[in-house]
Amino acid sequence: MKLEQVSLMITRNEIRRRLSSFSKEWAQASRENADSKLFWARFYECFGVRPESATIYEKAVSKIDGARGFIDSFIPGKLIVEHKSRGQDLARAFQQASDYFLGLKEHERPRYIITSDFGRFILTDLKNDTTHECSLKDLSKHADWFAFLVDERPEQIKEESKIDRKAAYQVSRLHQALLDIRFVGHDLEVFMTRLLFCFFADDTGIFGENGQFLRLIGQTREDGKDLGPLLAELFQVLDSSREIRQATLDEDLKNFEYINGSLFSERTNIPAFNFSLRNELVACAQLDWSSISPAIFGAMFQGILEQQHPEASKRQATRRELGAHYTSERNILRLINPLFMDDLRAELHSPKRAKASLRALYDKLPRLTFLDPACGCGNFLVIAFRELRLLEMEVIAELWGDQRGVLDVSTLCRVNVHQFYGIEIDDAAAHIARVALWITDHQLNLEAAGRFGTTRPTVPLVTSPTIVCSNSLHLDWSSVLPSPDCHYILGNPPFVGAKYMSDSQRADIAPVFRTIENGGLLDYVAAWYVKATTYMLGNTSIRAAFVSTNSVCQGEQAGALWPWLLGKGVHISFAHRTFQWNNEGKGVAAVHCIIVGFGLQDASKKILYTYSDIKGEPTSNLVKNINPYLTDAPDVVLGRRSTPLCHVPKMSVGNKPIDGGLYLFSTEEMHEFVDKEPNAKPYFKRWLGADEFLNGYERWCLWLGDIEPNELHSMPLSMERVASVRAFRMSSKSAPTRKLAETPRRFHVEFMPKDEYLVIPEVSSERRNFIPIGYIGHQTLASNLLRVLPGATLFEFGVLSSSMHNAWMRTVAGRLKSDYRYSVNVVYNNYPWPTSISDTQRQAVISAAESVLIARKNHPNATLAELYNPNSMPNDLMSAHAALDKAVDLTYGYRGSKADSNRVSFLFELYANLVEKNSH
Repeated sequence: MKLEQVSLMITRNEIRRRLSSFSKEWAQASRENADSKLFWARFYECFGVRPESATIYEKAVSKIDGARGFIDSFIPGKLIVEHKSRGQDLARAFQQASDYFLGLKEHERPRYIITSDFGRFILTDLKNDTTHECSLKDLSKHADWFAFLVDERPEQIKEESKIDRKAAYQVSRLHQALLDIRFVGHDLEVFMTRLLFCFFADDTGIFGENGQFLRLIGQTREDGKDLGPLLAELFQVLDSSREIRQATLDEDLKNFEYINGSLFSERTNIPAFNFSLRNELVACAQLDWSSISPAIFGAMFQGILEQQHPEASKRQATRRELGAHYTSERNILRLINPLFMDDLRAELHSPKRAKASLRALYDKLPRLTFLDPACGCGNFLVIAFRELRLLEMEVIAELWGDQRGVLDVSTLCRVNVHQFYGIEIDDAAAHIARVALWITDHQLNLEAAGRFGTTRPTVPLVTSPTIVCSNSLHLDWSSVLPSPDCHYILGNPPFVGAKYMSDSQRADIAPVFRTIENGGLLDYVAAWYVKATTYMLGNTSIRAAFVSTNSVCQGEQAGALWPWLLGKGVHISFAHRTFQWNNEGKGVAAVHCIIVGFGLQDASKKILYTYSDIKGEPTSNLVKNINPYLTDAPDVVLGRRSTPLCHVPKMSVGNKPIDGGLYLFSTEEMHEFVDKEPNAKPYFKRWLGADEFLNGYERWCLWLGDIEPNELHSMPLSMERVASVRAFRMSSKSAPTRKLAETPRRFHVEFMPKDEYLVIPEVSSERRNFIPIGYIGHQTLASNLLRVLPGATLFEFGVLSSSMHNAWMRTVAGRLKSDYRYSVNVVYNNYPWPTSISDTQRQAVISAAESVLIARKNHPNATLAELYNPNSMPNDLMSAHAALDKAVDLTYGYRGSKADSNRVSFLFELYANLVEKNSH
């Protein structure tokens, strides 16, 4: 039977629009007998099919067992529909339909069976033995499944393959294949961006019918010789409105929708394809792009970076040079929710809201503007745009209702991509950011259609985001978006440590940091804080938030950056303390980060997010103030003190030989040397660095600093070592090191103890709750990787071993990767020790400290690293530390929580009081 159609010109987009309205209209239907006939009549009308001429309801048929049954809806040769009430077993429905199929005459038997319970649709293709299932709500997304209703030879349904990281790397394979044929530069980046848009458009109805692009390229020669010219012609067509297209244009090209938006306007070169390059392109087009996450674009770009540098070491170097850490949606929401979305949602859901306040919110949303000054592939802008549009839909529903098909939202949806601005140094990433925003806009248009039954058209593209390809540190941000017109700054500026910056990056930051004392200590990301603050001086209502390495709020960097920021009037409104930042890339970048929200106006509500597990979810806390160390405490910044804040022993660093390792020996090497030169034995001293101290192995140092000349001349091997050290120092590029060559037997830094002394490792694992410290005999030399404290009593040992001091250290110390880096000038010299303590309190700390040392001795075969590993720490040692904490807390008069944040807030208050007291 030939189906009669309402219109031969019905488009696939119109079918999707009708299906969206149909899904809304029938969302509450549930009864088979009462609703099913009209339900299927309206379903067929979505495809322009008159149900009275297309189907036979309640078709009587004799089943194979001889029993009589009735098909719910039947199109001879095409379709059996078996419909059930909502929630019924559709597997049994399919079995029933199969029985009917076998009872039909051969020429009546259909290719397709649909089973449904109103809420679910299951389509079975009996010819290809495939099954596809979707919900009523998602029906419009799968209009092409039912193309057989209006097409005598429908395309085979493409199996769903959700775009994921693997798909992103398929795109990077195509990119690499283009590089291999020497198709490079701007032409390559424009071409790749257009292809990404085409892949997505081909699966979401932007072009009209799904699969148009794939069919077009699939018709080309296998050797690819005609593919390049065809793509060049397609790009011209996509940039031409239907009114001006040539009348003689091939039908396959003529059917593509007009895109506009400048995406296809620039005339660039197109690559010459061969067999393998064509296959890579087709493989990308065959993926299902309909459910793509915008965050995956960052992964695509990261994949491209890594493809360009297949060697692992070079890949890491490339990502470090660019500071490339592309971001998961989960982590982006950690920034944008407290920055603006939480406040906007609160306006929507306010218990006191009235029509006028909702209207004011509705009018405010399309006026908001957002700037990401290091936008990469646009992940932050994309998610911000998505959340803003979803909120707008909620406001529209509150103001006008959301009855499907009744409300025309094509003009009511006013939030658009032109509100979003970005600056990006990489041309390819900037192109991808624009496309990602356009794609997200289309996804949200489909969402609006699914909710309201209508939406605004995606194409032709009439608005565009502003993404400027430039160096953000060279550019005046006001040339992109004047500061009086900006509301929010957000993003994830590059993560590059101060020691890892390239010469060009050092040149970038030099003018930015020129007014900041000790600006050379700062990481690359700090430049964005300075630029943002300068920009906000033109509009003090702007609010900003950046993801950063935690170094900018720790150690020496905090002391360099924050005095300048606070001096300009910066206030922190919210912050996430250190957590592990993951992204959507293949070699997932696990970086320890913070998020800092700030502005020039003080926020009435301040929220501090803390993590008991840096890989887990945070706990939010309303606080009075957030200081530069992300603690609820006054805005104090710790400078580099040369002497301790309190009256305690002076700490210094151990020995720094600068000898090229020539004076250092393993135990075996020392014995071998002494066997050859016995007179050298008295000059060997035990050598202890942080690793040796923590892991309990031996090294030795040949100390010749005080040897008599005649004695040295009697030891030729030792004389050779001295000569080699002289030569090593003379070869240095450093003038001070060359100066040291004049005294080759002396160390650059010397610490020669006369009595027992206390040592603290410079670097210690973040996993430890306590930095292991200990006493060392005067015969052992400490290296510069240990902090040394001569004259320390058990009281000093107890306080430095306590949770109070370790909480302070974890907050203000710098980091080496994620490990703690103990600084004399910042951590120790600024530490506020307990004051006005009684003899009883002091003795309690001393006794508890002795118990800690005794507990260690109970495990003579364990190293300090093993004793202080949280997974292997002995119970008696844990109990001893708990008792020590109690004793130390009493000396402070501290009765608060055991959490680091509470301890550090208390210590900062004490620090501020001591500084004020010492200044008088």
